[in-house]
Amino acid sequence: MISVGIDTSNYTTSIAYFDGDAGENCSRLLPVKQGELGLRQSDAVFSHMKSLPELSGRLFSHFSGKDIDVVGVSTRPRAVEGSYMPCFLVGYSHARMLAEALKVPLVEVSHQQGHVAAALWSSGHMELMDQPHLAWHLSGGTTELLLVEPEGTNVACTKIGGTSDISAGQLIDRTGQLLELPFPSGKHLDQLSTEATGKDVFRVKCDHMTFSLSGVQNKVQQFHAAHADKAETAAYALRCVCTAVVAATQQAQKAYPGLPVVFSGGVASNRMLRQAVEHLEPVFSPPQFSTDNAMGVAVLAMRAMEG
Repeated sequence: MISVGIDTSNYTTSIAYFDGDAGENCSRLLPVKQGELGLRQSDAVFSHMKSLPELSGRLFSHFSGKDIDVVGVSTRPRAVEGSYMPCFLVGYSHARMLAEALKVPLVEVSHQQGHVAAALWSSGHMELMDQPHLAWHLSGGTTELLLVEPEGTNVACTKIGGTSDISAGQLIDRTGQLLELPFPSGKHLDQLSTEATGKDVFRVKCDHMTFSLSGVQNKVQQFHAAHADKAETAAYALRCVCTAVVAATQQAQKAYPGLPVVFSGGVASNRMLRQAVEHLEPVFSPPQFSTDNAMGVAVLAMRAMEG
């Protein structure tokens, strides 16, 4: 059995296949002009429409369409009422047309559920799909600490903490803009931070697993004005994010004792973050499956068929 997953997020066009054991993900970042922070939805939609056929051709060169048993697609950011973003319509239209042409089922999931599934599959912890656990969704637009519970062949994600304003990804990208780095800036800050030697940090207040990062942006700007060092500023911004995530995770582990914590989303691929939470015994996926990708969608589509 083979499933195909499609994810057209606000950052990446992605299509993947999964055979129940292994798979492949083909993806491309949406193009953003130097100095800008993201895309308007109309531009994101246009970019997805250009990229998806080419990525599909690359993926389908490996196997015949007649071998596809189910198509999965992310249709919204989160599986909650009112969650909507136009860019997901591109993936849905392609997925529906493919499913109807092949006369196979179409499985609709959320982008967030896809992140959780990708992290669990790639980390070798698919057993957690059927067990309650904690999960971070740390991406360009989302910083949410979730209570994840089984829901049929999928999962239900309830927000229990995270940021009350801007996301960790937004802070990182705004820091990248300050340092004149390409967008998205996560991997560039990650690399720069390895050159830093300082230990300065602004400890973000965390209350009931919730924190604010908008004030950290001002602190980062002040720090850079005082030091004028890109590597030190990059490390300073990342340290601030790490302290907030660690504090919220520790509070969650006290509130929900015994539950493992899984990290998903592009920010979860950051090396400093992985080191900072190591003592909390986290579950991390390989970096390529932490970022926006369709592999989790394909995994969920397969589970829907097997269930």
